[in-house]
Amino acid sequence: MISSNDFRPGVSIVWNNSVWRVVEFLHVKPGKGAAFVRTKLKNVQSGNTVEQTFRAGETMPQANLEKSTMQHTYKEGDQFIFMDMESYEEATLTEKQIGDRVKYLKEGMEVSVVRWGEQVLEVELPNAVVLEVTQTDPGMKGDTATGGNKPAIVESGAQVMVPLFITIGEKIKIDTRTDTYLGREKE
Repeated sequence: MISSNDFRPGVSIVWNNSVWRVVEFLHVKPGKGAAFVRTKLKNVQSGNTVEQTFRAGETMPQANLEKSTMQHTYKEGDQFIFMDMESYEEATLTEKQIGDRVKYLKEGMEVSVVRWGEQVLEVELPNAVVLEVTQTDPGMKGDTATGGNKPAIVESGAQVMVPLFITIGEKIKIDTRTDTYLGREKE
């Protein structure tokens, strides 16, 4: 059990028979009346967000989420198949369950799969991935790191803004949380 006073962004609770993650919270102590906690919750299964108010000190079950490292083995239709490389257990997720991070997912990549009991909830990609540039405008002589940006398509199909000197075939490091270029990757 967890008290509403202990809510922080990222805390997972079981509420209305679903797993909800606290996105935002505000502890309010009005001049008159009892204190309360105003929260913004995101349903981990469906992705819906709601705003909910709880009494200060109200307790509810905390969701026991398990993380395991799995490898993305292949894609079948809109299903992504992940395998635990020790137990060879498979988990299947749809593109909707993975969300917009699917654009950085490539076969052979190791990710963290989050489960609640037997149910697979989501996939957490590494904060940074290394991908090869497959399409971009050619660089010109004199292009420098401070000269500006251009769009580039990487091997997973994602589009990222990169410096002008990046060429096709180079491996670049990308921050998956902010969709930004972090640098070239040394071979």
